[in-house]
Amino acid sequence: HLSAPPRILEEHSGYVAEVAVPIPGPMTESLAGIAREAAVWLVPGSLYERADDGRVHNTALVFAPAGELIARYRKVFPWQPHEASAPGEEFVTFDIPDVGRLGLAICYDGSFPETFRQLAWMGAEAVLQVNLTSTSDREQELVMARANAIFNQLFVVSLNASQPTGVGRSLVVDPEGLVRLEAGSGEELLTDVLDLDAVERVRRFGTAGVSRMWEQMMREGPGISLPMYGETARKPTGAAMPND
Repeated sequence: HLSAPPRILEEHSGYVAEVAVPIPGPMTESLAGIAREAAVWLVPGSLYERADDGRVHNTALVFAPAGELIARYRKVFPWQPHEASAPGEEFVTFDIPDVGRLGLAICYDGSFPETFRQLAWMGAEAVLQVNLTSTSDREQELVMARANAIFNQLFVVSLNASQPTGVGRSLVVDPEGLVRLEAGSGEELLTDVLDLDAVERVRRFGTAGVSRMWEQMMREGPGISLPMYGETARKPTGAAMPND
């Protein structure tokens, strides 16, 4: 959002290099001031970050109410070949004291189920996915947002830029894949209150009171071989689990 070109399909490496900013820097200082003045947790979309090694990343930031930059996530799955940014190397969660743990994702990350599964494994009860979708596939993104919520039994907040930069249609999905709120294509303010305890309830009693796939996937016992990843599925540390 913060580094968006006039038309996303006109994006090119020269443009990305021009708008990339250091972190910390004047841009983050300005955003910190907004969070501090409003006394809110602020996730202001994403921007192009110029790293110390000269590479440019598509990066989402989280500011606490006092203005501290408490989390930084570099997009792991850039929209190749169109997006001229380097991929990040790790997924990121952050904690809001006395509330819960949230994960971060950026746009095309949502097309890879590994993103949300890893964030859930890291203990996320909700994932904030910031998007700049101006193309015709927002409908598919909405389906994937619901699917990622169902597969991992967590909240998904998929935020998209409104017209004319994007096509809008931001939405909030609950841990059973039901849409709580959906915006139109223009500028719109949505508010919602998420009961993060619902994540544990759905995992304990099942989606629609029936399916407990997260518990089955993560229960103690013999490991599940996952040759694609060269690893074995195992119960995570810190994730919300029934009977923990």
